[in-house]
Amino acid sequence: MALNTHHTADADTTLATLPNGVRVLTLQMPQVDSASVSVFVRTGSAHESRRLNGASHFCEHMAFKGTAERSCQQVNLDAELLGAEVNAHTDKDHTAYHMRGMARDAGTFVRMLGDIVRHSSYPQAELERERQVILHEYTEDEDDGMSTAFKLFDKLCFGTHALAQPVIGTRGNIERLTRDELTGYVRQQYTGANVIVGVAGNVAPADVLVHAQAAFGSMEAGTPNVVTAPEYLGGVAARKLPGAPQTHVVLGFALPPLAGAHQAGVVAAALFGEGMSSPLMDQVRERRALVYYAACSADVMELGGQFVIEASTAPEQLDEFIRETMRLLVLHTEDVSAVDLQRARNQIAVRYLRAQEQPYQRLEDAARDLFALGRVRPRAATLARVQAVTVDDVRAEFRRMLASPASVAITGKVAQGVSERMRALVTPARRRLLAA
Repeated sequence: MALNTHHTADADTTLATLPNGVRVLTLQMPQVDSASVSVFVRTGSAHESRRLNGASHFCEHMAFKGTAERSCQQVNLDAELLGAEVNAHTDKDHTAYHMRGMARDAGTFVRMLGDIVRHSSYPQAELERERQVILHEYTEDEDDGMSTAFKLFDKLCFGTHALAQPVIGTRGNIERLTRDELTGYVRQQYTGANVIVGVAGNVAPADVLVHAQAAFGSMEAGTPNVVTAPEYLGGVAARKLPGAPQTHVVLGFALPPLAGAHQAGVVAAALFGEGMSSPLMDQVRERRALVYYAACSADVMELGGQFVIEASTAPEQLDEFIRETMRLLVLHTEDVSAVDLQRARNQIAVRYLRAQEQPYQRLEDAARDLFALGRVRPRAATLARVQAVTVDDVRAEFRRMLASPASVAITGKVAQGVSERMRALVTPARRRLLAA
């Protein structure tokens, strides 16, 4: 029935591959009585042409609107009769469908998701209704100043590459995409080589495999949906949003992708801006009151990574916020506190361990590993690599980032000439480092 059935480096993780390439991932968590079941498809906005941008998200919505044998209402009722929670999401690099309920029903959930993912019928009337729902979602997203800043930030980072495209797509595409285009996209992208069936909970891998074979064994094999990685660009851009009272900022730099040496960047982000004792929050918020909200994170994806600082501030404090943030970043190219390093490594460890206690999050992390690396990283090794990051590693990472172009996106209440001022504030730091 299956090829390469084996345990990974973690004994509670079993991976099998069906003859058509569908991977079946079982995470045994006997301490929980529920089961989380997810189907991950390696397709998202990074896999879309410009004309089809938004198709992955639209297809995710339509998957629940009826199948060859069940109406939209029956799809919902069948799951809820078992007490199951049903959800789905689309990201840049994948689309996922989820059910969570009693462990005894895990096999049924696998088959239900198989029906939804493989046999959705895309009724025209339902498609037109869902088009309006997605347009409402688009309007809400468009009205969000920080969300708009992130979309602008992605374009600065990756230019015209598909990784820069918004997951939700464009208004024009949402209004135009046809049933034939959406179903054609699913036929092309939803193939065995691009599907992972994941189950986490108090379940038996052999039972999961039987149900996965029944639900996905006849799926066309296809080939992996591989996208060439983009070149990181950088730059400054601003967009005024009428009626906005605040200014939103997303400032960042390139990080290595998931398969690269990204651990120092992850630690650098936690060290710089995670928690109230971090330099960003202590200096920018607590001591200078330049922001109410600020955060720093590392977004590491298959195709690339981003070191991201985000904040909302008063328009008259924007220049001082950028100036102080750049000063702190440059300071960390020379001086990284051992105390801050210990704090950051422990914060990452606790965040990671908490995520591993959540069945859905474990499935999500494992699926990303399988798509990007072809394997599931052992948990102990993942933590060990973070703990191995040194003060010198973090200093070198800050130097590497600041020696390359920054990306600075500004939205909301934006004054005249703000882009030129931001360039003047972020460029000298890079010039000093290149001259050193």
